[in-house]
Amino acid sequence: MSERFLIALDLDGTLLKDDKTISERTKKVLDQVQKEGHIVMISTGRPYRASELYYKQLNLTTPIVNFNGAFVHHPLDADWGVYHEALPLTVVKDIVDASIEYNIKNIVAEVMDNIFLHYHDEKLIDIFTMGQPKITTGDLRQYLKYDPTSLLIAADENNLKRVNDYLAETKAELVEHRSWASPFHVIEIVKAGINKAVGVKKVAEYYNIPQERVIAFGDEDNDLEMIEYAHYGVAMGNAIEPLKEVAKDITKTNEEDGIAEYLEKMLLA
Repeated sequence: MSERFLIALDLDGTLLKDDKTISERTKKVLDQVQKEGHIVMISTGRPYRASELYYKQLNLTTPIVNFNGAFVHHPLDADWGVYHEALPLTVVKDIVDASIEYNIKNIVAEVMDNIFLHYHDEKLIDIFTMGQPKITTGDLRQYLKYDPTSLLIAADENNLKRVNDYLAETKAELVEHRSWASPFHVIEIVKAGINKAVGVKKVAEYYNIPQERVIAFGDEDNDLEMIEYAHYGVAMGNAIEPLKEVAKDITKTNEEDGIAEYLEKMLLA
């Protein structure tokens, strides 16, 4: 093979079907492209503990992008380096103060694999138990002692907009914030300048793969920069419209083996 490609995969709504599994067809195709010498990696908003299962299922041997680019490392090579861009604790405490005034439902801070919940919530605890993290419940202004990797704010739809407006007006130079897709009313916050494209670019440079040979698949607004960065930025058929508008191509949905469909035609035909 004269030219190898870097293939970056979002997880939820992209690589994963709605039941959070990888289809056999997609597994087979990703195995084939790796055997052909192409580089396959995961680029997700999830922490590593919640993506490790899929990393192993695909038999990957590559760096991984977690927390939307706030944490990049190589699970199989400690010498590769660790890139961790955390939120300043002082900024987080300001955001907690303001959010509480807006009657939010909860705030979750993640310090790598340690979870801090402002209010006790069994449903949220169930969501975050994958990978068995240490969970602490209580006022984040008191219990949070280290700069968190990310912050999640849960609220009803109206108060979510108020928090978003507050962040845009007062913290635009300090944080990146995005809203999760319906039915979740959640704002996800990471350090300013951090996104999936930053992590994918680090990996591409490591493998000496130019931008014109980067393929990326995504479905949500946290994939926007990655899809714009990749020369072959591919939106899933189930992707949000703003992502489809910036994508170079659109493939089938995550339920229709969209990744496999695209790679079969482009790299295996």
